[in-house]
Amino acid sequence: ISHSTYIKMWADTQKELDTMLQRERDEFLQPQEDLEDVMKMLATAYVQYLEIFRKLEETYDHLIHQQKRAAVRQVLDGVMGRILEIKKEMVTLESCECHSMAGILMELQRVPEDIEIPIPKYFIKENLGVLQYREKFLHEILLNAGLLEQEPVTAMTLEEGIRVIQVAERARQGRARAAFMKKIYLEEKRQSKKQEQGTGKNPDDAATCIQKVWRGYRQRKRTERLREEEMIFLGMVSGAGPQNLPHSSLPPDLEAVSTLKKANILQGEVQERKDYSFRHELRRTEGPHIKETFQEEITQCFLECRHITGRFPDYPPEKTGGSKAIIVEKHPEEVLEELAAKKAEAEKQEQEKKGKEEKEAAPEKKPAKVGKPVVDERWKMPPSNFLSMLEEGSSQYQVYWENRDNKADFLQDHDPELIKEGEREEVEEELRVQQVDEVMQEKLLRVKQALDGETGPQNKAGKEKGEKKKKRHRKTRRGGHENLMMSLACRTIDSLYQELAEEGLIIQVKNVNLSDYIGYYDCLGSMLRETGAQPMPSIPEVRQLVALYGILPLGSQTVHENAPLVKSLLLAGPAGVGKKMLVHAICTEAGANLFSLTPSSTGKYLGKEGLIMMLHMILKV
Repeated sequence: ISHSTYIKMWADTQKELDTMLQRERDEFLQPQEDLEDVMKMLATAYVQYLEIFRKLEETYDHLIHQQKRAAVRQVLDGVMGRILEIKKEMVTLESCECHSMAGILMELQRVPEDIEIPIPKYFIKENLGVLQYREKFLHEILLNAGLLEQEPVTAMTLEEGIRVIQVAERARQGRARAAFMKKIYLEEKRQSKKQEQGTGKNPDDAATCIQKVWRGYRQRKRTERLREEEMIFLGMVSGAGPQNLPHSSLPPDLEAVSTLKKANILQGEVQERKDYSFRHELRRTEGPHIKETFQEEITQCFLECRHITGRFPDYPPEKTGGSKAIIVEKHPEEVLEELAAKKAEAEKQEQEKKGKEEKEAAPEKKPAKVGKPVVDERWKMPPSNFLSMLEEGSSQYQVYWENRDNKADFLQDHDPELIKEGEREEVEEELRVQQVDEVMQEKLLRVKQALDGETGPQNKAGKEKGEKKKKRHRKTRRGGHENLMMSLACRTIDSLYQELAEEGLIIQVKNVNLSDYIGYYDCLGSMLRETGAQPMPSIPEVRQLVALYGILPLGSQTVHENAPLVKSLLLAGPAGVGKKMLVHAICTEAGANLFSLTPSSTGKYLGKEGLIMMLHMILKV
């Protein structure tokens, strides 16, 4: 599949996402009375978001352009979080983790495999170096401590032993025969060279060689021209002239394969490039204009404030953002209204304090009876932390990527204008805080002294005296917990990791994928759930829940911070059903550490202080 295929897939997926966002605005924001309709609406959105999630994950895995990957990554994290939010609402409505999805799948013409949760490959790919180093480091620690479990040696049967010996002997004979034939070939070649040096080449043979090369070249050019004319005649290639690209004369399937091979060759080179930064260039080229613009805006605002009030206002302090309130393009009257509102609020608080003191002396009166407030019991979708992220990603795609011509960008290089646009705000903020505010404060102070006869801020002497009068508090003696924390603060992460591994608190993760937990859907379970029963979840449903609650929040930091909080995950069942396998699968898919906090492991840290130190070490690692 060529790169253009994934660009088209991204475009189609964005259209589907825009349709879903519009549907959420129309349906989810309206209160609903029938809970069955609500559940059907949520389940349909859940299945459709999973399809979008699957396509975005495939697109992100195959794109090379770093800025396009960043745009897809933002939407991908938003879709993952939205799926978790919809899942939480479905669980709240039915009070059950597993749902009857057969009717929704039939209505949408989907199969049960379409509601499997895909695991993004970037969880491992983007942290591969760190994970490999951590695995090697843990293996060395366990090997030096003698904690590695020796793999049991299984004895071969007689037939297996004979087969191994036969394979080895036949390979030895083949290598010996190949070496003997190579020796004969080299000897014959050496003899032929000696004969050529003695007699020299025949002129007829040289002419034949030249004719052969020329006729081959001429025929290849003729065949290439005929193929191109045929493609133009069939309408598969535009006949713009001989300046067409070399690969445009190939059929579409061969062209796609050729493009993918070239992209794969360049992928490593592109991804290893350093992050480009244009901050220095922006400071040099646009810095003077930015500072001049800021100074003009601040000066104009001060002049208008003096025209309205008759005096220059005080410069906003640095704690409140400095001149940021002025540069956000507020009208001077709005700034004055805000200052007046703050002053009025302070006066109001003082009056309320006085009123409370007066009411304390007066007898209390019984409050009048108020009727019960009317509660709207209709269902309404709670606010989302990811819809704004999805809408922002959709708008960015429409502005930057929807109409971009990707044919000329074969190297998939970065777009300097996008980087500049992202860094321009940071440069503006840096110049405003470090240079503009200092200059304008001094300028405002000089103008005040010249026109209004005001001095600067309150005399510093009073402040210095007040500071001298401050009491010096004695340092409190640190307890045992603080001493433990201070001792751990001086240690490196590697030393803490080594200690936890040697004590058996860090376990080596087995390389098991979630897809290795094999099982099939229980079609009768959906029928039982429709009658109100709660059957045992099938293995695919267990895989889905483990992926939703265990892998996605661990793999993506954005999802972990904004998705509905899941504090713990209970895996219960009889022996041999795969509980430990699921735990190792979670750690493998998300690239996570596995800590064993069983009583046998934690008993090595005695007392309350020992447990506190152990937990602090685990959280720090």
